[in-house]
Amino acid sequence: MQPAPNHENNRIDQELLERYYRDGDSKWLGQLLQRYTLLLLGVCMKYLRNEEAARDAVQQVFEKAIQELGKYRVDYFKSWIYMVAKNHCLMQLRHKDRLPRELTEQQLRKPDEEEALLEVKEKEALLTALAAALPLLAPEQRTCVELFYLQQKSYQQIAALTGYTPMQVKSYIQNGKRNLRLLVRKQQAHE
Repeated sequence: MQPAPNHENNRIDQELLERYYRDGDSKWLGQLLQRYTLLLLGVCMKYLRNEEAARDAVQQVFEKAIQELGKYRVDYFKSWIYMVAKNHCLMQLRHKDRLPRELTEQQLRKPDEEEALLEVKEKEALLTALAAALPLLAPEQRTCVELFYLQQKSYQQIAALTGYTPMQVKSYIQNGKRNLRLLVRKQQAHE
C-alpha cells in the first residue's frame, strides 16, 4: 500500500523540485532524495527481503530518479518515487536467476495456482505500463489522475488543491483514464 500524502511534505518536495528545475543544481535533488531514503529502503526490503540488496536497490532508484527527473517534470514526488522503487524491485525479482526454481515450482503447481500467478503477473505488467504512461498525460490530466487514484482525493478535494472546478476535475480524470488506456494499449502492441 502506498504511503499517505502529507501536504507539508508535498509542499517541501515541490519547492525542492522547482529549485532543481529552475537552476539544474543537483544539490536540490540530493536533499529531496535524502528525505525518502528510509521510505525507499523499507519498500525495497519489503520486496527483496535482503538488506544489502535493498540498499543497492535504493542507490539504483536514486540514479534512475536523477535521470528521469532530468527528462520530465514530476508533480507528486512521493507517489512517483514510491512507484519507481516498487517497479525497480519487481523488475529485479523478475530478472533474478530464479529460472530453475520457478521451473520446479511450475511443475508442482495446480492449474488454479497457475491461473492466479498469471493474473498477478498480468497485474504487475499493467502497473508497470501505467507508471510508464502516466508522465505522458497532459499535466492537468496527470495531476487529477494522481490525486484521485494514487492519493485517493475526492473531486472536491482535488478542485480545492488545483483551482479547477469539480466538472473540470471529473473531465480531466475521465480523459486521463481514457488516454492512459490508449497509451498502455499502444505500449503493449509494441511489445
